[in-house]
Amino acid sequence: MIKILIADDHPMIRYGLKQIISEQKDIKVTGEAENGKQVFEFLKKNEYDLLILDLNLPDINGVEILKKLKHSKYKIPVLILSAFPEEQYAVRLIKAGASGYLNKIAVADLLIDAIRKIISGGHYISSALSEKLVSAITNDNEENVHEKLSEREFEILCLIASGKTVKDVADKLFLSIPTVYTYRSRILEKMDMKNDNELIQYCIKEGLVL
Repeated sequence: MIKILIADDHPMIRYGLKQIISEQKDIKVTGEAENGKQVFEFLKKNEYDLLILDLNLPDINGVEILKKLKHSKYKIPVLILSAFPEEQYAVRLIKAGASGYLNKIAVADLLIDAIRKIISGGHYISSALSEKLVSAITNDNEENVHEKLSEREFEILCLIASGKTVKDVADKLFLSIPTVYTYRSRILEKMDMKNDNELIQYCIKEGLVL
């Protein structure tokens, strides 16, 4: 039996995932977490074969959870679920340690395939993204400007672009306000931009924010 731990703060999303999975005789949801803290509490008490993780939990985001898992004793594969565009986030998150990425819009059609691919030892991205990646390699496209950023810088970029103030970002990421300003300056320098408005316009254009 494949045991699944779901981490999502929306009860209806968890219910929907369980309904899809319940149609499979060899896969069962045996744990449900509402936040990042509960994820580690469940992992401490039980064994799971796969973690299905929402990218935006209320206390710890998906990137931070991936980092914590990477340096923990819990060697569990992670399938990220998010409403954000796959082409902008999937490869970055897989590099960070995820075993797969699935847009919530496509969950009903692709969830089981993603689970089985990851459980078999592989990584999962959609066929559409695979084709785009091959096309990018074939055409030798230049990398997008935001791909120059570190994981933390990219995280802060997305928070700024979503309308968060420096204080909001500092509180959410448990950083000092001066530290966030330092990251913001690095982001502007690396992306060759002058202010937050340019960052926001860029992120909207590239589909980095909803």
